[in-house]
Amino acid sequence: MGNPGNTIRAFRPGSLVLIFFILLLSRSQGQEMRVEPPNWWVGMKDPTVQLLVHYPGIQSYGVQVSDDYVQLVEVHTGTSPNYLFLDLLLPADMPPGELGLKFSAADGSVLTHNFPLLARERNPDSLVGFDSSDVIYLITPDRFANGDPSNDSIEDLKQTGIDRSDDYARHGGDIAGMIENLDYLVEMGFTTLWSSPLLINDMPEQSYHGYAITDYYRVDPRFGTLAAYKELASQAREKGIKLIMDQVANHCGREHWWMSDLPFPDWVNDQRQFENGLPVEQTNHRRTTNQDIYAASIDKDKMNRGWFVSAMPDLNQQNPIMARYIIQNSIWWIETLQLGGIRQDTYPYPDKEFMAQWAKAIMHEYPNFNIVGEEWSYNPLLVAYWQDGSKNSDGYRSYLKSTMDFPLQSALIQAIREEEEWNSGWIKLYEALANDFVYADPSSILLFTDNHDMDRVFTQLDGDITKMKMALAFTLIAPRIPQVYYGTEVLISNSDKPGSHGRIRTDFPGGWKTDTRSAFTGAGLTGEQKEMQDWLKAVLHFRKDNAVIHSGETLHFSPEEGVYVIFRISRTEKIMLILNKNQESYSLDLNRFRESGITGGQATDIITGKSFKVSETLELASPGPTLLSIKSGSDE
Repeated sequence: MGNPGNTIRAFRPGSLVLIFFILLLSRSQGQEMRVEPPNWWVGMKDPTVQLLVHYPGIQSYGVQVSDDYVQLVEVHTGTSPNYLFLDLLLPADMPPGELGLKFSAADGSVLTHNFPLLARERNPDSLVGFDSSDVIYLITPDRFANGDPSNDSIEDLKQTGIDRSDDYARHGGDIAGMIENLDYLVEMGFTTLWSSPLLINDMPEQSYHGYAITDYYRVDPRFGTLAAYKELASQAREKGIKLIMDQVANHCGREHWWMSDLPFPDWVNDQRQFENGLPVEQTNHRRTTNQDIYAASIDKDKMNRGWFVSAMPDLNQQNPIMARYIIQNSIWWIETLQLGGIRQDTYPYPDKEFMAQWAKAIMHEYPNFNIVGEEWSYNPLLVAYWQDGSKNSDGYRSYLKSTMDFPLQSALIQAIREEEEWNSGWIKLYEALANDFVYADPSSILLFTDNHDMDRVFTQLDGDITKMKMALAFTLIAPRIPQVYYGTEVLISNSDKPGSHGRIRTDFPGGWKTDTRSAFTGAGLTGEQKEMQDWLKAVLHFRKDNAVIHSGETLHFSPEEGVYVIFRISRTEKIMLILNKNQESYSLDLNRFRESGITGGQATDIITGKSFKVSETLELASPGPTLLSIKSGSDE
């Protein structure tokens, strides 16, 4: 790795053993030394680790390590005198323990730090990421459940108090609330939990959402502690639920601790403007510049180097120390929490070559892991570009298994809302799914009806429960990894404030002890809410137990007369999803679907439990989805 600053002499003490450490003199008047990451592990595939050390004047200190096993390869300095970056080599056979770090000043004063080197909890091959057998439940934790009211307000942070009447204030949801309600996820049939970021956002406003991180190694105390986060991961794992961590490599919060003492002149982009109190350049959001062979350099630079918003400094991943910091931070959280996946925010915004190296490093260390990147584009070519295995004309390889299917989500909503014509209605969905030929692995793409950044699907579909069921049925049966946003199951809406992110991320009913309605218990829910919740639970459990939906072949038929039919097929079972818009009773001719192998089979409606032998027609009494499991049909 290159050295963006200077290199100072690294003492290699051989058999130096520090029995104990004594702080002889402190020039910081009690300030503690910051070392990041706070620990590491022995036996990693990559035997190196780089430590960030922050302390007043630390650049002038010499460095020693206390362990014969560990080699201090290089020490990097920056323009700030308060940083050192230590490159350590950890032999594969070294035992766990504490590494003593000794910092000696010219005047004889000494600073010390014990750096833990831990044994790994599990074989990295056993960290299996989410896949098409899973259904992901996305939570905005501040708005889900308040399990520990004692942490609602932390007085030394820049935003204090809670106000549930204010869509953009903090509401008090926390990690304890998620832990308390893991059984609800299990009962519903979800297998994976993705929460928006839980790291500290010490920002003066809108700190609830989590995407303006001000310390990459600290859990926001209003959500809980690191121990609570570990407990969430552990209890989820015991209940068969994988945990996805939402991470942000593109930007930090403007109040991040390093923004008052940046180690290099290029630690963040547009740094000179920021340090001089001048307006910073914001990104142009032209994500196509990552692929566009005609794109002007000025447009590429503005896209990748501009700040996302003025409150979120753009991290410069072209600085090799910053690049190493981000990669190690991701690995630290995977190892600490034994994660089941990462969702990477704003994936196309950072330096794309860095993002490839970031994903490659993670997948090298955890070969069965999974990462999903957010590419908010309605062009499937752009979404496909980021998936590993895609044949990109520029030779770029992302090492990313999954991306987010905004194109299919958009087509799904349009198809349901539109009247049936030659070029509208179900044909939009049929032709959008036909685009799967551009993906290296369609079944690894993440599909959703809505998420934390768009109007609630119940709002998008005009408050129509039948349309909701059709949207969810397709999402759960299509060859994808499905994701459901919290509260969808009880018809949460933001129709009173379309486009308002604060209202989209509304409180989950029953998450607060004063709530009179509860989705956890059913108390106070309307008949439609209970109907939706029960319907989704039935489909989720059916999906969970049927591998044909996870990995079966897909076959669909062009829409006719307001009906679209899609199959998932294995050798022994066929899943048939019928999406019907006809308001009057409709007789569906089943002879058209003979090639699916359903002829003569025994069909069971997974919602009603009704069984019948497949004949020539099927009567559809009303609009909506019909989901059938069909066994012992022909194999024509």
